[in-house]
Amino acid sequence: MPHENVATVLVDPRALADLELALMPLDLRVWPVRTAPISEDGPRLAFQIRNRLVTAHRGEWDLAADWTPVWIGFGITWHNGDEPLPWQAHKELWRALDSFAAQVRFHRRLGGIRRLPWPEDVYR
Repeated sequence: MPHENVATVLVDPRALADLELALMPLDLRVWPVRTAPISEDGPRLAFQIRNRLVTAHRGEWDLAADWTPVWIGFGITWHNGDEPLPWQAHKELWRALDSFAAQVRFHRRLGGIRRLPWPEDVYR
């Protein structure tokens, strides 16, 4: 099944809009797990992701216990057919997330999820 590479990030809800606005010019797309169009039971999946990430850090991420889990994907400008994402895409994402260090928690790795619709797909 086709998949999309994303970073799974916990975001302080008060910083979510600012993060999204900072990522837009970089063509990085923010999808809250709770409302993502591929989430069949978004609230439950968001709870599970948040719980797993917070628990795995044995107290280090406790401040993120009520933060919003999001997937951050790469827009069309980062894709070159079926080629892997360029390293520059990874660097831009990590740099942007580092600038929000107090309001995000993440691992420097990507995971795969079912493809998220491109903006033009949402409005068809």
